[in-house]
Amino acid sequence: MEKITGKNNDIVKDVKKLFTSSRQRREQQLFVLEGARLVFDVLHSFYEVKWFLITENAMEKYNDLANQMIEKSERSYIISEEIARKLSDTENTQGVFAVCKMKDQSLDINNGGKYIALDNLQDPGNFGTVIRTAEALGIDGIIYSQGCDVFNPKVLRSSMGSVLRMNIQSCENLPDYLSCMRDKGMKVYGTSPDSSLKKITEIDFNGGCICVIGNEANGISDEVKKSCSELITIPMLGRAESLNASVAGAITMWEMLR
Repeated sequence: MEKITGKNNDIVKDVKKLFTSSRQRREQQLFVLEGARLVFDVLHSFYEVKWFLITENAMEKYNDLANQMIEKSERSYIISEEIARKLSDTENTQGVFAVCKMKDQSLDINNGGKYIALDNLQDPGNFGTVIRTAEALGIDGIIYSQGCDVFNPKVLRSSMGSVLRMNIQSCENLPDYLSCMRDKGMKVYGTSPDSSLKKITEIDFNGGCICVIGNEANGISDEVKKSCSELITIPMLGRAESLNASVAGAITMWEMLR
């Protein structure tokens, strides 16, 4: 394995850019994983690894898994602790990184399946939590439009690796996409805090459906609302006017699948 010791090495610069810039990720079709759990999770995914970077201490600690990553990766590098700290997106780095190739994000919709659509979700913690919850509950896939980048390091961490395993599709025009799915026989439900709407507990989720969770501040857009079969609400008894997006998503998915 080649050793990288200089902070100004081109590979180090490229990895740092991928960590911090969604534009770089889109243009290069690459993203970065950090930390033992996330990096070694990629061993059981369909993602290809371009570069694997690890410190000597981490190599000793995770020797068996690290050797599997070396076999899976196009190139592998030993990096210094100083470089690991420079690259890290966390306060205390484990010294394990992987640069992975993005795969085609097209979702083969099953007309009898259950899906969540995210309309301009901005907070990476919310986004990652929704993905993690969706995997745990058995949702068939996630469609997201605008908002946060699914390969944002904070999304990857908060999803606890679920991004690597879930069926996830980026969608440029969510209203058109939802209208198309509705025309194909899917029920499309838009969630809203409006208490005058039909309660989610009264909806029959038998058959294929998509439920839309909206932006943290503004909810789902007017254009998306027009594409929905029906607008529904999560009943609330207290004085709170709305729910956190990831909490609303969790309740919605539970109701869809129970």
